[in-house]
Amino acid sequence: MGSFVRGEKESPMAGKRIFGRQGRSLLLALAAAAGAALLLVDILTQRGVSDVAGGFEEIAFVRNEQNKGGIVRIYAFTVSDTAAADYLACGNLLPHNDYGSTTVAYFFEKGKPAPDRLKLDSPHVDADRYRAIARYAKDERGVATVTRFLKNK
Repeated sequence: MGSFVRGEKESPMAGKRIFGRQGRSLLLALAAAAGAALLLVDILTQRGVSDVAGGFEEIAFVRNEQNKGGIVRIYAFTVSDTAAADYLACGNLLPHNDYGSTTVAYFFEKGKPAPDRLKLDSPHVDADRYRAIARYAKDERGVATVTRFLKNK
C-alpha cells in the first residue's frame, strides 16, 4: 500500500479515491442543477420596462442593418402616468453596446396620438403629427440624457 513510518498505522483511506464514478457523476449533476437554478432565478427576476414607474409600453422600434459603423436603435413608448414616470430608468433598461452605437427613445402620453413607425434618419418622429413628452438618448460614449418637452395646450 503506501509508505509509512515504523510504529504508525496506515490510514484506512490511504490510496483510495474519495468519490467513485457514481459520486463524481452525482457531484457534477448537483453542480449543473445549482447553476441552472441560479440562471432561472436571474432570468425570472430581471427588471423590464413594464416594471418601471410610469406605465411604459413599447409601441414602435427601428434599428439599422449595422453593416458598417455602430448600431442605431430608435424606440417609441406610451406613458400612462407622466407625473411618476422614470424616463431615465426606462431608457437604461434598453439595449446599448459600445463601438459608436446610439439608443434613442421617445415617450408619448397614453391616449394621445403616437407613432406606430419610426425613421432611422432624424427627425425620427413626425413632430407635426405627434408630440413627444420626453426623449431619452444614450450616445456613443454611453452617456444617457433625458430631455422633457413642454406640453402644448
